[in-house]
Amino acid sequence: MFIAGFPAGPWGTNCYVVATGPGSECVVIDPGKDAAAGVDEVVREHKLKPVSVLVTHGHVDHMWCVAPVAGTYDATAWIHPSDRHLLADPMAGMSPETTQMLLGGDYTWAEPDDVQELGDLQELELAGLRFVVDHTPGHTEGSVTFRSPYADGDSSTRADISEVMFSGDLLFAGSIGRTDLPGGDHATMMRTLADKVLPLADDIVVLPGHGEQTSIGRERATNPFLQDL
Repeated sequence: MFIAGFPAGPWGTNCYVVATGPGSECVVIDPGKDAAAGVDEVVREHKLKPVSVLVTHGHVDHMWCVAPVAGTYDATAWIHPSDRHLLADPMAGMSPETTQMLLGGDYTWAEPDDVQELGDLQELELAGLRFVVDHTPGHTEGSVTFRSPYADGDSSTRADISEVMFSGDLLFAGSIGRTDLPGGDHATMMRTLADKVLPLADDIVVLPGHGEQTSIGRERATNPFLQDL
């Protein structure tokens, strides 16, 4: 499995490009503000072809470039139906501070040409990869994570990793996503963490929407929000 990740834009949102290897089709996850150039660089360097854009949730820092990236590569965008309205109206999911920061800019928003909706426990076969979708509301009503079996081509150096999880703003190293924005709910977030995160295997690597990577085992042992559960 090939994974290239980079922080983009003023919010430092992690965008990921995932493929079976160089010279193949790929999936782009959470192309936020200023991510299009980074996606293009990874795609050109590794001779990849994006076929799908996966969105963990509808906040603008995660989906600013969904339409441009999907349009450039004729790729399908995937988002949960509860957050789909934010593709065309991202202001509905913003805090007053973020809205104020963006006022005065000339921004137009529209859905990509091809949008598909995600369901809980749905299995996606994309670019030769398999992703399991978990609906994880709390940060937004339509937040999801994507889990994919991890396979390193060199068995002699293979780490003891069963899956990678692209967690969006559900789970970070040492923290969790905020719940004070439109569509957020703390009690729902706690239920999601208890039902969708705690049962997972310790060896799953977590690739979050912001900050450094971590693992389920590390967060189970050190994350105060999980310890409280």
